[in-house]
Amino acid sequence: MSEVSSLPWAAAPAAGNAMALYARWTPQLDARIEAALQRLRDASIAHGDGLVQSSSLGVEDMVITDLIARTRLPIAIATLDTGRLHPETLALPERIRERYGREVEVFRPVADAVVQFVRREGEDAMYKSIELRKACCSLRKMEPLGRMLKGRSAWITGLRREQSGARGDVSFDEDDGSGRRKISPIADWTWAEVWAYVQKYDVPYNPLHDQFMPSIGCAPCTRAIAVGEDFRAGRWWWEDSTKECGLHVKS
Repeated sequence: MSEVSSLPWAAAPAAGNAMALYARWTPQLDARIEAALQRLRDASIAHGDGLVQSSSLGVEDMVITDLIARTRLPIAIATLDTGRLHPETLALPERIRERYGREVEVFRPVADAVVQFVRREGEDAMYKSIELRKACCSLRKMEPLGRMLKGRSAWITGLRREQSGARGDVSFDEDDGSGRRKISPIADWTWAEVWAYVQKYDVPYNPLHDQFMPSIGCAPCTRAIAVGEDFRAGRWWWEDSTKECGLHVKS
């Protein structure tokens, strides 16, 4: 185990219950749900088979999957398996199939490229430098995302403005910098509203959220956060950098 990942504060605290902690139905949530559904309907009409939900399998994306499935929208659902995800995350595509009868497309990095990178830089190269961490993200996330989006004209994300300062100006519908439309239908929802929706509609979610991990990525790059920390403080916590891997940064 690496020195970084064995630090005491990197360990998950005792499990809580995310719904009990966070769910609060606000007066505006009904309207926000209907607005999000309308954005999804409009996107489906505008882009047809060229539209995909790119799901991180985090709670926001599970809410969007539920919105798509409950209203029977013909929108493809896809995710990335980086090869370093938690078992709890890897279990979610099957839970989606069981709950909604919807298949989840899974995109993985090129196996030989991963083998060569690990052989050259080591299994935990991400801890050595920001450059190597970004190279790992590029290999395991950016390249498979490119294949996911190939031939598609739009993608749906679970981005919310409240998640971090870097995401404070997230638009509902914008150009992603590559000529595609990037649609974030719940951009204006609060954390409390996300969990209120999960509670009302019994949406399946990653149990790691119950362990104070609001943002869940690869296992070596995710830790629980403390009270008062930023939503994304548990991602690449050893770095003094913007908490982004490149998926949501315009090229």
